[in-house]
Amino acid sequence: MAEKTEYDMIQEATSFIRERWNKKADVGVVLGTGLGGLADRITADAVVSYDEIPYFAPSTVESHVGKLILGTLEGKNVVAMQGRLHYYEGYSPKQITFPIRVMKALGAEILIVSNACGGMNPQFKPGDVMLIEDHINLLGCNPLVGKNDDRLGPRFPDMCEPYSKELIALARKVALEQGVMTQQGVYVATSGPNLETRAEYRFFRAIGGDVVGMSTVPEVIVAVHSGMKVLGFSIVTDMGLPDALEPADLSRILQNAGAAEPKMNAIICGVLKNL
Repeated sequence: MAEKTEYDMIQEATSFIRERWNKKADVGVVLGTGLGGLADRITADAVVSYDEIPYFAPSTVESHVGKLILGTLEGKNVVAMQGRLHYYEGYSPKQITFPIRVMKALGAEILIVSNACGGMNPQFKPGDVMLIEDHINLLGCNPLVGKNDDRLGPRFPDMCEPYSKELIALARKVALEQGVMTQQGVYVATSGPNLETRAEYRFFRAIGGDVVGMSTVPEVIVAVHSGMKVLGFSIVTDMGLPDALEPADLSRILQNAGAAEPKMNAIICGVLKNL
């Protein structure tokens, strides 16, 4: 019996979801650390735990609920991950990005990703919402390594615009109309789960990073590979300034994420309304 390909597994997971939700998705959403509240705004037709869906890995991180929300938001059909998967949890890049493949198979042409991150740009502060304009992959892995299946995307996808300039402009316009100040910058992805040393913060800043986190890039790579447009948000929850570095406090990080989340959610809803 032939071994199942990634494409076969995507089709099986998609069929499982379609038995519970038969709409065509417009947008996929990935909600990061402490940022699951947008799910409450979705008019849900179905809610499915990751561990019920074939080939989905369960989320093991605090504040990541591990549920797929299927419904409508601002008139758009959305598939939202309430909690993501991370490389540091021990998952492979393909396991991390499998849900993005399924979102695409369900019809989504746009992916909105969010994360909580450490700020390195001294002009940023905790609670800021940053629109991601580019990223640097220092995870040490890539979800596209291995045999390429042309049904999923090209062997050598172009990454000159991983985050849609059109969607960034729309998000900035919506934020301006709502009176929400946004930052814009470059996201550096590391494997984690430890936070960075002073020397690492200096290095990441020197190579062009504005914020640093432990996620997002694998999902974006796969979204681009599959032909989706991407809009990315980072919420600055703490600062990684080498000369003023303090021990990380997870409770404070989650508190800062929760305080800033309504601003991000309002922008996302405004973007969806204007798509």
